[in-house]
Amino acid sequence: MLAALGLHPYRVRALVESHGSAAAVFALICDGQIKVTDRARAVASRGIDHVREMIEACGAQILLRGSDDFPHHLADRQDAPDVLFVKGELPADLGVAVVGTRACTGYGKRVATAYGNAIAVAGWTLVSGLARGIDGAAHAGTVAAGGVGVAVLGSGIDVWYPKEHRRLGEDLVAGGGAIVSEYPPGTPPEPWRFPPRNRIISGLSAAVVVVEAKVTGGALITAMAALDQGVPVYALPGDIDRASSEGCNRLIRDGAHPVLDPDDLIAELELVMGPTRARPTTDADGIPIPSTGVSAEAFVESLDLPINEALAHLARLETIGRIRRVDGLVLPG
Repeated sequence: MLAALGLHPYRVRALVESHGSAAAVFALICDGQIKVTDRARAVASRGIDHVREMIEACGAQILLRGSDDFPHHLADRQDAPDVLFVKGELPADLGVAVVGTRACTGYGKRVATAYGNAIAVAGWTLVSGLARGIDGAAHAGTVAAGGVGVAVLGSGIDVWYPKEHRRLGEDLVAGGGAIVSEYPPGTPPEPWRFPPRNRIISGLSAAVVVVEAKVTGGALITAMAALDQGVPVYALPGDIDRASSEGCNRLIRDGAHPVLDPDDLIAELELVMGPTRARPTTDADGIPIPSTGVSAEAFVESLDLPINEALAHLARLETIGRIRRVDGLVLPG
C-alpha cells in the first residue's frame, strides 16, 4: 500500500527508517500525521482492493522484494525498491543497459540503434528507459531485430512518456520483454521521478553502455549507480568540444571501457555476458548478412559488385526477411 502511494522512494526509505516499518508509516499517513499529495491520500483511503483493481486494469503484476519472482540481482542493492509494477515478462537473466542523452545527435542515434540491434542479435536482453533520444533508439534497434527489451519508466506503467513511444513500449512487451516501474499505475511523469529509476536500470544489467551523455543527466546517474554496484561501464568516445559527448569522454577518462562499432561492443560484452548465440553469416547465394547495423552505402560497397546487382541483392534480402532497414541502417533480419 505504501508503494501504491507513489511517493519519492528515498523519502519512503527515510520514513520507514524513522518510524520502524512500512505499516507504521502507512498508518500515520492515513491519520494525517504525515503529509502526502491529495492523489496519494485518495489511494490510501480506498484501500488494497482499489490497488488490485488498478493493477488488473492495466494487465500488470506486482513483484515484492524478497519474493522468488523479484530480480535477485536488484534485490541485493541497499536502495532497491520494495515493489516493482511489471507489465509483460521480466527476464530472469541480467541484461545490457544502453543509455544516453535525450538531446542526441543523428550519429548517436544511429549508433544506439545499431547497438540495440547487435545486443538483440547476440541473444541478450536490452535494458533502457524508453526516453527520447538514445534510449528510444536503442529500444528500436532491439525491436527491429526481434530481440527482448526491458523499459524502466519514470511514471506508471500505463502512462507512456513520451506519448509517441507507446507503440515502441507495446512492441517490447509483445516481443517477450517488459515495462517496469516502482511507481503505481496512473503516476504522472514528474521530473523528480526519473533520477531514481536509473538505479533500477543498472540493477537489472550486467553491463551499462553510455552513448552520448552530457555531464549532468540520467545517463551519468545510471553509470555512477553501475560503478557503485561493481557493474562494468562502457562509453562511446566523441568530439571533445561536443556537449553530448562530454559525459562519455569523462567516463572514459575515469576508467570506463571505450567501445567503437557494434562488433567492438559485442566483443567487449562477451567477456561479461558470455558467448553470443550462433547466427548465419551468409545467405544461400553467398551474400554476407551483416552481423550488426551498417549503412546501406557501406553494405552495398562491401559486396564489391556492380551497383545494379548490389542493389538487387539488397532488395531481395529485405524482401525475404534476412535484413531490415531502420533509420538508414541495414540490420540482420
